[in-house]
Amino acid sequence: MAAEKMHENEVMADPDLVRRLLSAQMPQWANLPIGSAPLGGTDNALYRLGEDKVVRLPRIDWAVSAREKEHEWLPKLSPLLPFEIPSPLAMGSPGEGYPWPWSVYRWLEGEDPSIHLEIDRDALLPDLVLFIKAMREISPIAAPDSRSGLPLQTVDESTRAAIDILGKRVDQDAVLTLWEASLAAPPWDHDPQWVHGDLDARNLLVKDGRLNAVIDWGSAGVGDPGYDISVAWKVLSPDARRDFRSELKVDDATWTRARGWTLCTAVNALSYYTLKTNPLLVQETQKWIAAVLADGR
Repeated sequence: MAAEKMHENEVMADPDLVRRLLSAQMPQWANLPIGSAPLGGTDNALYRLGEDKVVRLPRIDWAVSAREKEHEWLPKLSPLLPFEIPSPLAMGSPGEGYPWPWSVYRWLEGEDPSIHLEIDRDALLPDLVLFIKAMREISPIAAPDSRSGLPLQTVDESTRAAIDILGKRVDQDAVLTLWEASLAAPPWDHDPQWVHGDLDARNLLVKDGRLNAVIDWGSAGVGDPGYDISVAWKVLSPDARRDFRSELKVDDATWTRARGWTLCTAVNALSYYTLKTNPLLVQETQKWIAAVLADGR
């Protein structure tokens, strides 16, 4: 996990806190071994519990609202998808000095491609296509809105502010030109579709070279499908990206918005996190910016 807080107002957790919470609220699991999961997450601290469970505790207030949504929707989505997704087992309450609800999930096997750089990301192409096709087929009726699936114009101000903060760390002229081209693309004017909302290498678990699970569904819901198409720049090489677009039959407007979403996500993360607070995400977002700029020229 990060050596420093990732967020200014982060609530820090540790194995002792996890043990106390389990002892008070879920004593049936209180004696299981507790270990930190590799790197944890940006919004949640993760602690492996025994062999087949993981405890997730929100680090920051904005991550709390996803808890109930995940407990409601993940069991509904799981049978409709071709890969494993998190399975909530129990929800805990605030206590032992910790202020928010927390959860226990089933542990999912696999390696994170953003950590294990030897993994061939392009080999995930058919699995990513299969996953997004399955997401498209899920009914949007009564589904929650995705905070990541709103029109690009809703994040214009924050994205320009992030670009300004980054200064010479990015090619500002190229980034702004690409961003404005993305804003000019026609908006999604069909029925909303289910999106994962945070589809990048950090949330893919790979086993035996193929996608085994997709994790971290806190941003999931319905909205502009272009948001998940941004995985093309976040994971795939240029050649694989072209095949990805062809197999999913992505139209020009959606492709342009997806590239904008990639850029938006990258500059906002890169202006917020540092090599001390979240080195993995900083390195990933630098790759995303390079990919969209190279593709946009």
